[in-house]
Amino acid sequence: VEDIMIPRNEVKGLDLEDSIDDLLSNILSSEYTRQPLYEGDINNIVGIFHARKANHLLRSETVTTNAIKRFAEEAYFIPESTTLTTQLLNFKKTRKRFAVVVDEYGEVQGLVTLEDILEEIVGDFTTNTADDIEEVIARDDGSYVIDGAATIREINKATGWELPTDGPKTLNGLALEQLQSIPDGNVSFTVAGYRFETEEINGTMIKKLAVISLRPKKVPEE
Repeated sequence: VEDIMIPRNEVKGLDLEDSIDDLLSNILSSEYTRQPLYEGDINNIVGIFHARKANHLLRSETVTTNAIKRFAEEAYFIPESTTLTTQLLNFKKTRKRFAVVVDEYGEVQGLVTLEDILEEIVGDFTTNTADDIEEVIARDDGSYVIDGAATIREINKATGWELPTDGPKTLNGLALEQLQSIPDGNVSFTVAGYRFETEEINGTMIKKLAVISLRPKKVPEE
């Protein structure tokens, strides 16, 4: 599951140490159905808050952190080494659709949903092309401008490429692995027959890269 999970740095949750106003704002404006509920640090997850509970919460006489915790579901933790087929069966057995992925030390690594696994095993419910993914934008010259946070698997699905999937999970991670440091200015490099050129760097992250395949195009067999 670690290959398809939402990585820790992209997890959006509800920190019970925030003010009640901030918590309510995050609950009501979130695009996600479920959010992890934690205390101060994402490793201290105390439950999962479902959006459908928001109305019940707002009907409470007083909205407090204890009230939010009371409406939360118990968190479901799974090891990062769990295979997709095993977790698919476990979701069915436990009647859950959302899991927190942890490493061998109990540190939170990310989140995975039933829908994520179904998409990976069965394929996307609709044809997934670069036009459908905001992080991958095609250019007229055959190259793509890609968000550094996009996952390698997502990029491969959108473009039909074969970027290596046995290393870093995101494009930013792949770039930093190759460069060994955060560049001061834009640089280019080649990996596995694809040329990468950084286009936007923000602090500790490479935000955007232009990528083009240098591999010969496959000729369809007759």
